Parts: sequence; structure tokens; C-alpha cells
Amino acid sequence: MRVLRIVLRACLLAAGLAAVPIASFAWTEDNHDRRGSRPQVVVISLDGAQPELVERYLRNGVLDRRTGLDRLRHHGVVAEQNITATPSVTAVSHIAIATGSTAPHNDIPLNTFHPVAATIGTSISGFGAPIGGYDLVPLGPSGAPTAEPLWVPIRRAGLKVVTATWPGGDGATIRVNGVVVQAAEPTRTVDYTVPFGAFGGLGAQGFALTGAAFGAAPPGLEAQLVAAGHGSFNPVRATTDPVETVFCAPTTSSTCGPNTDFGRTLRYEIMVAALDTTNDGVVNYDTLVFFERAAGVPPEPFTLPSTGPAYVKLGGPSGRFFFEGSGNKVGAAFFVSQLAPDLSSVRFARYSANFIPRNAPVLAAVDDVNASVGFWAPQPDFRIPERLSPGFTPFPDLELEAIYQDQVATFVRYQTQVALLAIARNPDADLVMIYIEQPDGSGHQFTLTDPRQATDPYDARTVGRPGQPAGATGQDLAKVARYARYLEFAYQQANGAVDAVLEAVGSGPGGAPARDVLVVSDHGMAAFHTAVSLRNLLSNAGIDLSQIGIRATGPATNIYVNLQGRESGGTVTLGAYGPLVANIARVLREATDPNTFYNPGGKRLFGQEVWTRPDRCGQPGFCTDTRFGQDSGDVIASMIEGYNFDGTQGPPTSPGPVGRLGDPAALSEVYSVPNFYGAHGHDSDLRSMSAILYAAGPSFKDGHGVKRVHNIDIAPTILEILGVPPGPTIDGKILHKILRHHDDD
Repeated sequence: MRVLRIVLRACLLAAGLAAVPIASFAWTEDNHDRRGSRPQVVVISLDGAQPELVERYLRNGVLDRRTGLDRLRHHGVVAEQNITATPSVTAVSHIAIATGSTAPHNDIPLNTFHPVAATIGTSISGFGAPIGGYDLVPLGPSGAPTAEPLWVPIRRAGLKVVTATWPGGDGATIRVNGVVVQAAEPTRTVDYTVPFGAFGGLGAQGFALTGAAFGAAPPGLEAQLVAAGHGSFNPVRATTDPVETVFCAPTTSSTCGPNTDFGRTLRYEIMVAALDTTNDGVVNYDTLVFFERAAGVPPEPFTLPSTGPAYVKLGGPSGRFFFEGSGNKVGAAFFVSQLAPDLSSVRFARYSANFIPRNAPVLAAVDDVNASVGFWAPQPDFRIPERLSPGFTPFPDLELEAIYQDQVATFVRYQTQVALLAIARNPDADLVMIYIEQPDGSGHQFTLTDPRQATDPYDARTVGRPGQPAGATGQDLAKVARYARYLEFAYQQANGAVDAVLEAVGSGPGGAPARDVLVVSDHGMAAFHTAVSLRNLLSNAGIDLSQIGIRATGPATNIYVNLQGRESGGTVTLGAYGPLVANIARVLREATDPNTFYNPGGKRLFGQEVWTRPDRCGQPGFCTDTRFGQDSGDVIASMIEGYNFDGTQGPPTSPGPVGRLGDPAALSEVYSVPNFYGAHGHDSDLRSMSAILYAAGPSFKDGHGVKRVHNIDIAPTILEILGVPPGPTIDGKILHKILRHHDDD
């Protein structure tokens, strides 16, 4: 328990934003004078923030009522419900916020979907897909996009825009089948664009060592450590062999990995040294140093993105480690979760490698971030607490949870620093759009609030209370309580990011933000207890899976028919298309979960949320309407709360799904115990799926509450503030009722 307290305390200390050089990034009165009365807008998205939780945390003091969201709440406008896009998932919702258009119009139907011009097995990320669609024949950019991000007309009007990791603002050129379907400019590039980070080719790894792994420090190492200001009160111990060898490419043609494939000619042999930094007269190793063998331990200071060795104490915070010379500026980090004073038991994690995409149109901003804030920080990685990444099987749950909390704290701090840098570099920006990944990641991991959720994902009996239902051993209530604290922690970090931006923006008379600040989210979060295999559900009902393509995000799915004349290599004839679509929809509409513990009301699995592509245009498979866009599936469906397509996982020693309590074998092919707890993508009208909206500043009413808004209303409202006419592709409406000098209509 002592070790756990150290770990968790260190995570809490690491969470603060005190290290962020806020003062150097602030908008000053000089900036205000230079801008005069011209409006400036800052939009912050807190991924997955739910109104009910924010308000609860404000009431009970989890969130400081003097900071962040409550500052906006006190001086501006708050919405009780912000109805998000359909489906209520991240890419769809963020593009909807940015365009003011619905998913069928902006043609982003899921986080990952099938572009119908490609083969049925081809997928594209909703974060890197053409906004507003593309032309199918001939394949290429759309001659008349059905949506455009609001930054396009704003820049067209001569105003300045910044996007800091906002989805769609990445400077990327988008291709389908190798053909450019959307150029980077003007749709995906603004005046200062920072793309969201990318995977650097090296996944997270856990390491468990014993004292046998350590020997006497090699000649010169102790002297190097002393010169670097890191001495030891007992002899330095070091691993006799590298704990890992990593290879990276010196060019941007490849990233890093465990071998020399793909031009990865740079070699990094990672060594570990143990230091005793306490002058207490006993052997008490408390710090690990991670360094590259050939480079040794050079003295500080280092010029970012270089970091030199990572110095990490038990419980964190994690230490960043840059792969020097890597062409894509790739880096990772180390976290120590167990460190016996005599080195008899040592466990640490090497986080996944990451970098900022070096897209040519935005390279100056990317280089600025790498040089001013550092390489892209490791994000909260669900593969670690779920033991999907290698090496973490022997780690106790509490250590894995501490690792995740460290990642939450350090990544929010990194994103905040990126946002503050973007503001500092562009004090005259008319619009700044900032994306913060939390609390979404923690919501997925820790929304353990339903008695039907198994607290041990490998043991279906860990639900309810002992004997209720029959065979249950009951939930682990200590774990339930811990997970509640972890979720609170994530909201605290997100709120701290908002407060840091407010500090940078500055305050006007009375304490309201000097600029218009809107804080939104893309969706809410709901607890789920059951993972569903859609493939088995359809196959068991007689659907030929070779004729379709299934794409799912959370509980939402788009099912595509491999249609001749549409998909490349399509096999389903036009005559067979209609009956197949109707049959799939029938199966989904009739699907039910007969287990009365999990589904006591006997609800249909998909409720009323099943739709089929219209055929009234006379060209089945190509018709669109207010629900179906060009790249939507032929059947769209979303499950009721409590169910999710993600999360199926068996124990490492026995692969395969874990059947739920009381299910016969046949039912376990479809329904199983999931390995995480929160989901979104359900019916967007549900309160649990609601996004947040807090807004304050010169353009907003003071202390005003509204019942209901829509996320697609954000874009036209910003355009109204900035005096830019909305284009014809916008579906949302200006929120006159929250703006000053407007009637409450």
C-alpha cells in the first residue's frame, strides 16, 4: 500500500499545470489595443465531457468553482443539453461542430468508415476523410462540396484562424484509391495548424526485472551522472544488457520499430541505471535513468525536442525520451510503477512512440511545436490497463491504473502547452479552435457505474451483489470507488486546461473573459455492460458476410453491401441489393437480448435506431437524404444503452470472449463481458449522449441558461460573432438567444 500511495500521490502532483509557462503565452493589453473592439473567438473541445457530470462535480467541489468551466458558467451562458451529431462519436461530432452541417451532408458517418468508391475491405478514418464528400465518377475532389469547415469562409473574409489539434485542421491531402479527393488547402489548412499526433511505429511495452538484471555501473557512467547533476549516495547499478533495442528512420519516409525494416537505420540500445538519491545511510534505490548506451548520459541543458536521458522516480511523473535523429521527431516516455529499494523487483513501462505528422503545408507550425513544447507526448493508452500491450501481464491493477493516470495528466498538460503556444504565436487570431482529448479516454476506461458491469472482465460473476443474481460473487466495490476517483481526476485535468486558456486570454471588466470563449464537447458517455459481436449476430441469422462490409464505432454501425457498379470489385447485383438490405435491417430490428439480468425490460437491442438507404432517386445504392450521405452504409443502426460493439476480449491465457453470467454457449457467441466500461454513439437525443456548452465573453449574455442547443449551431453562431455570412451548406442555426443585443427568440 505504501508503494500505491506514492504512485497515486505522484500522479496527482504531476497533474497540475504549474509547469506550463502560462505568463509567456498570455494575450496582453497591448494585443487588446492592437485589435481594438474586433471580436476574437476561442473554442475549446473537451472530448466526451458530459453536462450532468460537470454540474455534479461543480456542486460537490470536485471541480474548483473559481476556475475553468465555472468561471464561464458564472460570467456567461450554459446549456442544459447540447444535442450532438448522429452518430454521437468523436470524428463525426467534431466535423459537425466545425462545419455546422450534419453527418450526411459533411460525409463523415463514423470514426472509421468505408469509402464506397473503394473495395469493400477498404476503410478510411473519419479524422482523415474528405470533408464535404468527393466525386465518384471520375474519382476526385468534389466539384460542389456539401460542407466546408467554418475556417474556410472566415479566412476568405480576410480573418485569421488557428487550429490546435482540432480534427480536420491537419494540413493533410486526402486520397481514396490513391487518387487525391481533397487537397490540403484551403479545406484542411489554416494560418497556424497543428495536426493531432500519430503513432510512431512502436507500441507500449511493460518490463519486469529482478536484481539479477543489474550489475556494477560501466566505467565512466557514474562520472557522467555526477557531471549531469544526478549523483547517487550508493554505488550506481545498471542493467548489464539493453532492456530494449529500438530502430528509427533518419528520414520522414518511416518511423520507428523493433527492427531495421523500412529504412530504420538508427539504432538505440536502451539501458537503465538505478540511483539512490536519499542521503539516509541505507541502500534505497529510488530513481531509474533510461539512456541510450552509445550516447551515455550527457549533461543538460537540451534543446527541444531533444530530452537526453529520462530520470524517473517511483510513481512518476513519467520521463520523456526523444529518439535523437529520427526524421519524424519521434519520442516516447518511461514510467516506474514498482521499484524495490534493493532492486529485487522493478517494473516500468515504456510508453508508445509518437510524433506530429509533418504535413508540408503546416510544417512551420509543426517545427515550432517540436522546438518549443517538444515531440508529441504519449496519449492515455487503453492497451496498458487492458493488458493488450506486451509485457504488462505481471503488473498489478493498481500499477496499471497509476500508469494511466500519469498519461492523463501529462498528455492534457502537453495539449494545453500546444494550445497556449498557438495563442502566443497568433495574438491577433480571429478564431482559435483547441481540442483536448480528456475526459473521453477516462470515460471509456472508468465509467463503472452499473451493477451489471463485471468488475473483473475475466470473471462474469463479479456483477451485482453476492447471490444477486444467482451465481454472482458481487462487484469489487473498492474498484468501483477507485474508478469514480479516476473519472473525477480526468475532469479536473480538462478543467485545468480550460482555466489555463482563460488565463492566457485574460479578463475584462468584472472578470469575464476578454475574448469570446466557448467550451463544448462532442458527445457524452454511458456505462455499458455487454460487448456484442455484430458479425456473429448477422451470421447466426443467415446473413452472408462475404457480401457485406461492417464498420462500427462504439454502439453505432454502418453496414455496406458490396454492390456492383459502386464498390470496386462489387459482387452483389442490383436485383439482390434491395432484398439483402431489407433482410439485414429485419435481423437488427428483431434482435433482442433474452438475459433478463442484463435486459430486464426485454427491449429490442437496437430500439428504433435502424434505417435503410433510400431508393427514391432511382439509383439504389447511391441515393442520399437527411440521414444518409454518399459514404454512409446501406443500413445504419445504433444499439440501446448498455451495449457496445467494442470491448470483446478474453484472458491472455485463454483467448476468446468471456461469456456473461447465465448465458448459454450459443448466446455467448453474440454477447460477452467487455474489458472496459464507457461508450458513446447511442441515440444523440439521450441525455447521456449530450455534449456541453459553456460560453462567456463580450458577445455572450451574462449568467444566462438555455435548455437545449445543437452542436451544429456552434459554427453559424461563431460566424455571426465574426461578421462572416454563413454559407448554404450550414444546417445549424445562429444561437441568437445566447448573444447580447438579441431577443430571446
